Amino acid sequence: MLALDAVWWIVSMRLATNGWRLFAALFMLAQIAGLLSLVGGRVLQSGWDRALPKFAVSAIFLWHFFGLALVLLLGVCVLPFWIVRLTRGFFLKKKTAVIAPVEERSGLSRREFLGIAAAAAPPLFTLSLSTIAMTQLNSFRVRRFELPVAGLPRDLDGLTIAQVSDIHVGRFTSGRVLREMAEKTNALGADLVLLTGDLINDALADLPEGLDIVRSIHARHGLCMIEGNHDLIENGAEFERVVRKSGIPFLLDESVVLTIRGCALQLLGLRWGHSVHGKRDGEISESVAKLLQQRRDDAFPILLAHHPHAFDAAAAAGVPLVLAGHTHGGQLMLNNRAGFGPEMFRYWSGLYTRGRSRMIVSNGVGNWFPLRVNAPAEIVHITLRRGEFSS
Repeated sequence: MLALDAVWWIVSMRLATNGWRLFAALFMLAQIAGLLSLVGGRVLQSGWDRALPKFAVSAIFLWHFFGLALVLLLGVCVLPFWIVRLTRGFFLKKKTAVIAPVEERSGLSRREFLGIAAAAAPPLFTLSLSTIAMTQLNSFRVRRFELPVAGLPRDLDGLTIAQVSDIHVGRFTSGRVLREMAEKTNALGADLVLLTGDLINDALADLPEGLDIVRSIHARHGLCMIEGNHDLIENGAEFERVVRKSGIPFLLDESVVLTIRGCALQLLGLRWGHSVHGKRDGEISESVAKLLQQRRDDAFPILLAHHPHAFDAAAAAGVPLVLAGHTHGGQLMLNNRAGFGPEMFRYWSGLYTRGRSRMIVSNGVGNWFPLRVNAPAEIVHITLRRGEFSS
């Protein structure tokens, strides 16, 4: 990314003229300094990357993920024409120049227009997207499901669950919006609150704030959480140790049985494994099979799995309900069927059914990336119902 930044800086300096060069230089200097701050702060674990304002961090992310990609795409499209032009100029014989009277020019030349566009378009594009991102970072919805589940005990009919996934406490999710998440979850008055991974974005320095938010969330019959991949980025063992010590119910390839309305309900929490590249699905299936050895015949089971691909093994084993996250609803979607979601996952948002098993994948309520398209942040509220359903 730094190399592409440098290339675009050189190109924009060649295209821009006069004061526009300074404008372009200031934008690129800010972007490069910002990227170095984020990378340096993360590598050195100094914390200065988290001290940057959300708007500034959003602008850095959006320029480097989208702006540079558009510049690169434009360069690829223009390159053949540029090569053809150079080739023609090289082979064509020079003709004797004809001196013509100088005419007074009005308006911008093509070069001047390109120079202004090269200098002004990147900042305007980045600032516009960042403004949109800031409104999204502070908003989320409550998505409700009334869910018939096979084998649900009669006394658990009407049981409510608030699923809070992918909070990502950190650079994009902190302060007021976290308190609003807790308040909105508490206002749902759910029987169970289940957190399906990625409490923090990456830095363990954000874990105390994350745990305080979890402690402020209440449920009639209990709260439980599992880990996600982002929780383990900095130091997975330390994350697990601190959460264990906090006293918050935390399942790492473990289960807990709750008695609700006189019925036994078993929560099974899947640990995030450390897979060899390309073997994630196989590892997940093995982990699910091992975890389900703890399943009790006298209890209604719910599997909590950060990665939604756990659904395949769970459905094969007849687990009636799985709750997952991780996908952020696809993050950037053209519609509900096209985008990063289906390109990266078999299951990415909402309700899925296989045989007599059902799964809900939450879009997540927090953010690791500043922009969402057709994948809104959400808290999921589920009401379980007895009854059959068509798969």
